[in-house]
Amino acid sequence: MASKLVIVESPAKAKTIGKFLGRGFKVEASQGHIRDLPKSQIGVEVDNNFEPKYITIRGRGDILSKIRKEARSASKIYLATDPDREGEAISWHLANVLGIDEDSACRIEFHEVTSKAVKAAVKSPRKINMDLVNAQQARRVLDRLVGYKISPILWQKVKKGLSAGRVQSVATKIICDREQEIESFIPEEYWTLGTTFTIGNAEIAARYTGIGDEKHELKSRAEADAVIERCKGATFTVSAIRRSERRRLPAPPFTTSNLQQEASRKLGFSTQKTMQIAQQLYEGVELAGEGSQGLVTPRSPTCTRPARAPRTPTRPSGPPWWTAGPRPSRPRCPGTSTGCTS
Repeated sequence: MASKLVIVESPAKAKTIGKFLGRGFKVEASQGHIRDLPKSQIGVEVDNNFEPKYITIRGRGDILSKIRKEARSASKIYLATDPDREGEAISWHLANVLGIDEDSACRIEFHEVTSKAVKAAVKSPRKINMDLVNAQQARRVLDRLVGYKISPILWQKVKKGLSAGRVQSVATKIICDREQEIESFIPEEYWTLGTTFTIGNAEIAARYTGIGDEKHELKSRAEADAVIERCKGATFTVSAIRRSERRRLPAPPFTTSNLQQEASRKLGFSTQKTMQIAQQLYEGVELAGEGSQGLVTPRSPTCTRPARAPRTPTRPSGPPWWTAGPRPSRPRCPGTSTGCTS
């Protein structure tokens, strides 16, 4: 009986997913993109509605040949590349190369490398999302058009070998705008006054905001000295006491930038080392008695929403000091006021 073929991006992930799916499935890795714009030319037909010209990436011929060979004998092909626009574009390229109808249910998506998530994804394939594919193609075309036309200017004016693109160009514009704001800023002198009052055994820090109910900003040393002289020998009273409750919430899950910052600050890791370890944890780590298991969800530049599977098992039980008090009716979901529902 012909087996079903699942195509992922990473060889390590292929090994882990192969163990989850077992017999009847063959898992291969594309190792990222298989097609791209040629490096020797712009590769975009501007006069033909910005049509990109794709070629097989050098060095990926053997990988593509192996995938084609497995695809010919497979009863069903699932494209399981990463759940983002790059992954969607890779699936689209694979579908074109392998002759798969992009409107057929060939695309599966999972957000954590766990047995439950992978098996659930195989049961609910969908068609390729062309909105994500077109978004990736638009980004790639912009990269090529902007980069290939601006970089030569840098070579002439600054230094040979420098590159520029859509990101660097916008970042440079933001820096220039900010620098102009700094240069046009008119400094204004201001002073602050503070003191500490002792009431019994307690010390209360206070700062000057004005006299009575009228707010007043100190603009000079003379004004500050005048207030100090007025306060000497004066009697102060507490006019009001305000009580409030403060809640301290746990830190949300890491975004890509926060993960890199914390790893550098606390562990001294480089960005490259941090992302390499995070990728290994996502693709799967060998655990005693459990085999290869994905331990983290994919890092996102902005999203802090935790995956449902890893957070749900922790709720039914806990240490006595934790289970004794009240708990939220549902897991906390950063960025929402009601908690996570899915």
